[in-house]
Amino acid sequence: MSSAGPTAPPPHLGGRRALVTGGASGIGAAVACRLAAAGAHVVVADVDAAGAQGVAERIGGEAWAVDLSDLPGLRELRLDVDIVVNNAGIQHVSPVHEFDPERFSLILRLMLEAPFLLTRAALPAMYARGWGRIINISSAHGLRASAFKSAYVSAKHGLEGLSKVVALEAAEHGVTSNCINPGYVRTPLVEKQVADQARVHDLSEKDVLSRVLLKNSAIKRLIEPEEVAAAAAYLCSDDAAYMTGTNMVLDGGWSAR
Repeated sequence: MSSAGPTAPPPHLGGRRALVTGGASGIGAAVACRLAAAGAHVVVADVDAAGAQGVAERIGGEAWAVDLSDLPGLRELRLDVDIVVNNAGIQHVSPVHEFDPERFSLILRLMLEAPFLLTRAALPAMYARGWGRIINISSAHGLRASAFKSAYVSAKHGLEGLSKVVALEAAEHGVTSNCINPGYVRTPLVEKQVADQARVHDLSEKDVLSRVLLKNSAIKRLIEPEEVAAAAAYLCSDDAAYMTGTNMVLDGGWSAR
């Protein structure tokens, strides 16, 4: 009997190419690292050119410095990739009657129209190979609304619909399309929001988490980017081949209410 210990399973994405938007930091960087560890060659797309280059160098991928809100540059694009992870996004908080129309339009361009154009650009090559994965990083706000986030909630709800339509059209070609719906993720943006609210409301950061950001969550902690990345890796696996047109909800129980 061999005394050798168990060996790690072989990378299941060897030979696959993946595009991850918003890949310079946060969820996008974690997804890029996880897919690269599974064997994929990852294109890290971000408006932050230096950040994208840094992640790409770390994982042996390539960087694509791109402003995804500049839609004309994407309309004739053709992508030869097996996996698209639509993750890039921004947030703006304001009452509807005061919401800047240009800011609203920017968020929809970046978070709904760009994913449509990138998916459109990638599907022909996926269809030709008979395999593909469209993974849309949605949000608990793709399932539930919050006041003062009209553009973000609208974009995420639209992304949910787009994902389902792609799932119906692409199934016969071996391509799946799904959303991942995290709650508040531990990213620099959210951590700054916690610190700012603690100062404004004269609360501890722990109380801001439990009483403000995570008020509707049963699990009173932020989700880690690596947990979202693990969900993305699962959706790329053969085990998820029958999963399409649906959601992986990682919201700590928020939408159970």
